[in-house]
Amino acid sequence: MKRSKNYANVFDTSTAFMRGRLENGNWITPFNPEFPYYEYMYREANAWQVSFFAPHDMKGLVDLYGGAEAFEKKLDEFFTKPWNPDYIAWNLSGFIGQYCHGNQPDHEAPFSYYFVDKPEKSQKRIDEILKTMYGIGPEKLAMSGMDDAGEMSSWYVFGALGLYPLSPADPEYLVTVPIFKEVVWIMPSWKKLRIRNNSERRNLKAIKINGKLNNSYFISHDLFKNGGEVELDTH
Repeated sequence: MKRSKNYANVFDTSTAFMRGRLENGNWITPFNPEFPYYEYMYREANAWQVSFFAPHDMKGLVDLYGGAEAFEKKLDEFFTKPWNPDYIAWNLSGFIGQYCHGNQPDHEAPFSYYFVDKPEKSQKRIDEILKTMYGIGPEKLAMSGMDDAGEMSSWYVFGALGLYPLSPADPEYLVTVPIFKEVVWIMPSWKKLRIRNNSERRNLKAIKINGKLNNSYFISHDLFKNGGEVELDTH
């Protein structure tokens, strides 16, 4: 658990970015958070794209930024700051601001607004990605980039169905708003997990599990094992 907090050691509070540092502790200079690196400081990404990734400790990450307001402001800038067209890098494509959906390093970032209690902002970006980064036809991209091990395809499936496995360390799923009115999973045991969005609106307000209000945006993997019903209150 102590080692899992080591990400904080490469967070530069003076710039509010994850940043490379030398063995003696000095930050690497010069530093340009928009420049995409392939194998130096970052892997196929720039500083913007890796600076929201601590899925096992999102509360701790928000605190590093200085709290919810600063974290939300940084995310807003991330999705709106234009990509520099002079920065052409392998494997980077499909931009929304500095966000790159065509590669995997920042695929969790659209969900990060949940951790400042703004799920509607996450849903706006998720819906934008589902609508513009996938499809078939002369005016649509089949995919905006690499489907390494099916990761980009599975992002669409999770986004469309309304559950996202944010942290591989935790047996739970972040609840988003599915693109369907109802989604049903049938287990090998024939038990069912059902998600309903009766209003068909897109902004998540509350979640009920088997009729009881859920005090979190997450649901447990146990619902896949035992079956159950998730009802979304949207507005």
